[in-house]
Amino acid sequence: MTTDHTPMWKNLGLDIEAHDALLSVLGQAYGDIYLAQENRPEGMGYFDFVMSEVHGQRIQELVDAQAAGRKVIGCYCVFVPEEISLAAEAIQVGLCSGADFAMDEVEKYLPRNTCALIKSSLGFKLAKVCPYLECSDLVVGENTCDGKKKAYENLGTLADNLYVMDLPQVKSDEGRALLKAEFIRYKEAVEALTGNTIDVAALKKGIAIVNNKRKAMARLAALRHNPVLPISGLDALIANQVFFYDDPVRFTDAVNALCDELETRIAEKTTVVADGTPRILVSGCPMAVPNWKLPAVIETSGAVIVAEESCVGERGCRNLTDDSADDLDGLMDALVDRYLAIDCAIFTPNTERSGHIKELAEKSKADGVIQYTLNFCQPYAMEAIPLEKELEETGLPTLRIETDYSQEDMGQLKTRVEAFVELLK
Repeated sequence: MTTDHTPMWKNLGLDIEAHDALLSVLGQAYGDIYLAQENRPEGMGYFDFVMSEVHGQRIQELVDAQAAGRKVIGCYCVFVPEEISLAAEAIQVGLCSGADFAMDEVEKYLPRNTCALIKSSLGFKLAKVCPYLECSDLVVGENTCDGKKKAYENLGTLADNLYVMDLPQVKSDEGRALLKAEFIRYKEAVEALTGNTIDVAALKKGIAIVNNKRKAMARLAALRHNPVLPISGLDALIANQVFFYDDPVRFTDAVNALCDELETRIAEKTTVVADGTPRILVSGCPMAVPNWKLPAVIETSGAVIVAEESCVGERGCRNLTDDSADDLDGLMDALVDRYLAIDCAIFTPNTERSGHIKELAEKSKADGVIQYTLNFCQPYAMEAIPLEKELEETGLPTLRIETDYSQEDMGQLKTRVEAFVELLK
């Protein structure tokens, strides 16, 4: 029997009519794109359920946790250290949005030529359709790109619980010192929010939980490198997206159970694609729920995605945090080192990223790279041009795609991707 979550949504202040419209579109898209796939692993049933209850049962869990005294922290970026949130017994959830909503209202605050992810995040607030945002006790923004920096000034007029974290733009001694100071400031803010003091044992526990989650995702990523491909790129993307919403321990168990099944499928040579199917590495901007447009185009054009060099993917999960220090300052240093290793396009220079893409392409046996950039995302758009030249010099074919969340360019995208796939064949 399906639970009616409407009273909970009303208590959170959601616009029920607009929220129902969002869920209707989300459910239809998920069915058309995901449930229509053939030969899916049984373990994907867990993730299908999570998506069916992404605004239902999971939100109820958060509300129940708040009633029991825990705090919920919503964040927009992989630079916000979940280890610190968990150490204070808080629950951290992702807030990035992957669909156009209330764009007419958004453009009263932001220029039209702002990237879709930023506009979507503000649109979900203005339209009151995101229960994660509305139930967050603290909303954490971060000064990554210029668009986000300025958008948070607008969001701050709409949300009285916004906390903005500054980030370095250069990986220097001064940049590292800035990040450590910001992580210490964030730790103190979380302690004040929760009333819980973060000590060595608590931080080690938080680090262990997040490390285990990342290890599970690394295991899933490695299984996709096999010549016998046991899971589609679309299904792997859902796991990467649920990473930001689900209970971390339960999620880790579900991913490891899925990986157990995938290992069996590999041993039995059960694959989701025919031999010779071109293998694609998607690189660039993050793909937040329900942004499935480009992956769906790729995997209905005769190719398969075998890796994502993205914050919602390998870039966000690649490194673990060293938990060997026996004092708080040492553990904070380890957190800084781990997060500073992220090769986001906000950094200048960002020379490590091209090496990571080449390494990932080799590991995943990719035949080509599709560089995905949201319109008006200057950091990734500017990196895409020299990256394309560097990758093609090594013999790795590359396609640059710039798009947004609308469906208007689907025909054009399909034509370009199909031509690229034919080239790879």
